[in-house]
Amino acid sequence: MIVYDLECENSHRFEGWFGSADDYDTQLSGKILSCPMCNSGNVVRRPSASYVNTGAVEKPSREKQKAMGGGAQQYANVSPEIVARVIEHIVKNTEDVGNRFPEEARKIHYNEAPERHIRGTATSQDVASLRDEGIDVVSLPVPPHLVNKIH
Repeated sequence: MIVYDLECENSHRFEGWFGSADDYDTQLSGKILSCPMCNSGNVVRRPSASYVNTGAVEKPSREKQKAMGGGAQQYANVSPEIVARVIEHIVKNTEDVGNRFPEEARKIHYNEAPERHIRGTATSQDVASLRDEGIDVVSLPVPPHLVNKIH
């Protein structure tokens, strides 16, 4: 098992676990690898230090995390399996409105469209604007194989 530090074009840093270096290359060239925070497929490998298991468990302070360029993890203390199950549940129980998400969210919020659960894509500016209007939205890293799945 190989763990690489990765970063997308939007400066989101994350770890990728691969069976081998070839597995990483195959996923990258096959456009399977994407950022779990914004779903960007433009991912690069970042330099990382080797891991040495000393047996000690040290949790870095918030100041140290910030100094290292990391903030709070988006899904702290939640296993990837649970995140995957939550995302699959959301995909199965929502309507995909694609890039019309900001428009549809506003219509629902202002009672111009029927109340329903929707998902789709939006820019970070759209998300900020929706939140400014009091519309609750959540960004989720939907894996590419679920993006076009019909509910």
